[in-house]
Amino acid sequence: MELRVEQLYDDAFYVREKKYGLWYSTDKDDNGLITSLTEEQCISATRYYLKGRQEGFPESRRYEGEVGGKL
Repeated sequence: MELRVEQLYDDAFYVREKKYGLWYSTDKDDNGLITSLTEEQCISATRYYLKGRQEGFPESRRYEGEVGGKL
């Protein structure tokens, strides 16, 4: 059995492997944040999410229009 030492990323969150090979991140207080298919995706998505919580998320774009012609 391999013992894995937990790493604290950016002094803000941990990333752990779950059942079935999924990866999830938690903050320092063990509150769940992100679940991903790979460890790298989990780290990247968690950094984006925490930055958005800190600085605010960008406004979503809304597209409006009509389709012309015969469908």
